[in-house]
Amino acid sequence: MAKAATQPMKVRPLHDRILVRRVNEDTKTSGGIIIPESAKEKPQRGEVIATGKGRITEDGKTMPLDVKAGDKILFGKYSGTEFKLDGSEYLMMREEDILGILN
Repeated sequence: MAKAATQPMKVRPLHDRILVRRVNEDTKTSGGIIIPESAKEKPQRGEVIATGKGRITEDGKTMPLDVKAGDKILFGKYSGTEFKLDGSEYLMMREEDILGILN
């Protein structure tokens, strides 16, 4: 399991699951218009906080994940399961729900 260096986590993802914290999007458009809270959509970008050990194949081998703690990722709008831990919101998702790693 990989952890972010900022704090020890109280939850450890299993197998190919990944713990993600959403990254806040800009509150202004490129034209300078401020977007009100009620009109904002949930961000589809996040930071990987912790990962499981990998996907278990049919023959019992573990395939390591392509993402690691600290990676910035892009994921689908309805991906993962949301939950709160110590007052912070997180998503738990499978690696297959990730669309890409941001550079």
